[in-house]
Amino acid sequence: MAKRGDKRKIIGLISEESGERIYYTTKNTMNTPDKLSLRKYSPKLRRHVVFTETKKNLGRNEAPKR
Repeated sequence: MAKRGDKRKIIGLISEESGERIYYTTKNTMNTPDKLSLRKYSPKLRRHVVFTETKKNLGRNEAPKR
């Protein structure tokens, strides 16, 4: 279980090209308040693409409505 007052939050990373959410990670919201953007491998596209931060509590592999 998480400690009380823990600053690390679980986030999901969604692909900008395919709209798929494959990766989950944690980040310290005090140190990095901006949205996280990482270049990771997409097995669906079979190449590296940019993944951006989204909330973890969305449904599985759902892209947020824009």
